[in-house]
Amino acid sequence: MSLPLVFDAPRRALPPTHLADLSPEQRRAVVAELGLPPFRADQLARHYFGRLEADPAAMTDLSAADRERLGAALLPALVTPVTELTCDDGATRKTLWAGHDGTRAESVLMGYPDRATVCISSQAGCGMACPFCATGQGGLRRNLSCAEIVEQVRQAAAAARDGVLGAPARLSNVVFMGMGEPLANYRRVVDAVRRITDPAPAGLGISARGVTVSTVGLVPAIDKLADEGLPVTLAVSLHTPDDELRDTLVPVNSRWKVAEVLAAARRYADATGRRVSIEYALIRDINDQPWRAELLGRLLRSELGVRFAHVNLIPLNPTPGSEWDASPRPAQEEFVARVRAAGVA
Repeated sequence: MSLPLVFDAPRRALPPTHLADLSPEQRRAVVAELGLPPFRADQLARHYFGRLEADPAAMTDLSAADRERLGAALLPALVTPVTELTCDDGATRKTLWAGHDGTRAESVLMGYPDRATVCISSQAGCGMACPFCATGQGGLRRNLSCAEIVEQVRQAAAAARDGVLGAPARLSNVVFMGMGEPLANYRRVVDAVRRITDPAPAGLGISARGVTVSTVGLVPAIDKLADEGLPVTLAVSLHTPDDELRDTLVPVNSRWKVAEVLAAARRYADATGRRVSIEYALIRDINDQPWRAELLGRLLRSELGVRFAHVNLIPLNPTPGSEWDASPRPAQEEFVARVRAAGVA
């Protein structure tokens, strides 16, 4: 039985307001309301964004009384690790978080020889109902707040700095490819991107070129994002080049067809000068046929152009009990060869 598309998250109580939810001006206003000098907001932000410190007790350049008041007002506990799993000889660390209301979301910190990347969630669950995705089949519980999104990144940055992946590393890349459809939580995701990319003490100071925002293809939101002035990479979860199959694999295709999604992606590329990453999960005997690879290559060459198109082919990670399985290695290699033959990398 197929699930309905859900664009508007259920109304649930969001967590208390946090420093990362607020602009620098708003932070100063909150601090002033506490009867404290507004510059204390910048001090607090330097600890949180610059030093990756969220424990008021460690902020010893503030008096004990000020630490207590500022911590209570602007640094409430947001996300608590429930389980942490490591693999790849410690180079990958997956964390299941619990929010203030028990809502669960996931993030994954990954270490590479030249960088550290965190994959973060923007929603608890997902309303896009893709049948091969365990998160999509679980439904949407609620949107994450801006600060809940940022806190995933701050904790990952602190963990990488402290050497949890081996040698200490600087977090350089953030991908919105965890739980949820980022563009369905548009305002909070864009605010989070600004906190992630603004230099300290306004934000975490990660380059916008190191941030990727994924979408199944919410065309109006793609166009809106293009006007934000944020040169982040757009990733489109396409998964097949033809509407007939995409209507099933990515149900939002019933709203915006492949041609409309690719046209919006091209507008985004023209506006930002950034390549668009086309995400394609290879599923055995479903979307891995050579003719689909050829069609994909032709479409991307004509609609995006080889300058702006990049294909990220991923063997499906099947969930227990699922009817879907990853394409075998020969099929993967043939698919890659056919796409490249069209001049698309």
